[in-house]
Amino acid sequence: MDQAVTSFLIKALSPHTGAEIRGIDLRQPVDEEMRTALNRAFMDHAVLVIRDQKLSAHEFLEAMQVFGKLFPQHNTRFQVPECPAIHYISNQDKLEDGKVYIPGEGYHTDHSNDAEPPKATALHAVKLPKTGGDTQFVNMYEAYNALPDQTKKKIGGLKARHVYQSKHSERKLPKLSEERKNIGSESVIHPLVRTHPKSGRKAIYINPIRIEEIIGMGNAEALPLLDELMEHATQLKFQYRHKWQSGDVVIWDNRCLMHKANGDYPIGEVRYLYRLMLKGERPA
Repeated sequence: MDQAVTSFLIKALSPHTGAEIRGIDLRQPVDEEMRTALNRAFMDHAVLVIRDQKLSAHEFLEAMQVFGKLFPQHNTRFQVPECPAIHYISNQDKLEDGKVYIPGEGYHTDHSNDAEPPKATALHAVKLPKTGGDTQFVNMYEAYNALPDQTKKKIGGLKARHVYQSKHSERKLPKLSEERKNIGSESVIHPLVRTHPKSGRKAIYINPIRIEEIIGMGNAEALPLLDELMEHATQLKFQYRHKWQSGDVVIWDNRCLMHKANGDYPIGEVRYLYRLMLKGERPA
């Protein structure tokens, strides 16, 4: 149902995830009423798609702080030169072996190898290919709610060790810049089920790119369990698939979602987006 709030319109994009917002210019100051309405919409829908924006990197940085404080990203290699606090996502970069790097491939939640992972990630579409490049989200609240009670009981007290890149991950990440190399040798422990600090709802909290082990469980048992949870969580009924439009600003909640980017577009066509993250809490 469409809902008029202050001077903009909110429209749900799926039964459980995503809302489109029109009628707002993020270059303009945001009053307290609008700030409250935007943050309530973010909590209710987990993904906000704010249409028809044309922001510089500095304007994007300023606008997204309506939702929280900036989280420093892990790899300084992708800083935007005119605004280093903002990073970019581009299909024009390559890995060390020369292969094209498609940022965000494979379902994951951002920077879960941090002791206090970012609560949100935001992207602003600067240049898009003519087709493809959708971002898919899965709602981990919905996935948790649909688990059998026996599985909920089994995973309720389990914790996993997260690292920069798991030895089990099929997706390869670019090497860290020299000043952030210590991140590559650090690990943190987070629960497999986390409770959202604002909504109070429970969500499955897994990340196949980062999880190295389940504490107290051998790989012979842990890896099939993680595969089972991934297969369950990524069912179509839990998904919202975002088709990008020029000028979109999309912000999502890493605490209750996984996401992935699709590299299904001509590699010769540029896909370039601004990216930032917002500070979060220790998962509990």
